[in-house]
Amino acid sequence: MKTLLTILAFWALFVPTHAQTEAEEKTAITATIQAYFDGMMDRDVEKLQQAFFSEARLIGYRGETLTVTEFKDWAANTAKGEKRDRSQFKNQIHSIEIKGYTALVKTELWWPGIYYFDYLTLMKIEGQWKIVHKTWYEEKR
Repeated sequence: MKTLLTILAFWALFVPTHAQTEAEEKTAITATIQAYFDGMMDRDVEKLQQAFFSEARLIGYRGETLTVTEFKDWAANTAKGEKRDRSQFKNQIHSIEIKGYTALVKTELWWPGIYYFDYLTLMKIEGQWKIVHKTWYEEKR
């Protein structure tokens, strides 16, 4: 019985709470991605927590070194320092693809001296779109 209750509780986390149109879902996903962008620009952990699932992972290469980071560690490091000058940065959504309660968002980030291309996997958890995984590509400019 305990196993069944655990399965049902886990399942409930990932079941959409109500059906929405694709346009409404894209609007909600865009808001999540904007919280991600704003959190990075403002170095604000709370905004990053709005965007990411607490158990998310971030994976990418820094040069030739593969890095795998837990969200909490990445968010803490991202929040260090002063707010970034937004006029020096350009962050945009490239595309959004939705299948049920999962989504793939591709973003492009042009930062001083570097370009990032992110693949963000999102899931609708308890009615909210959250980034559960980030894979990125970086290139010096």
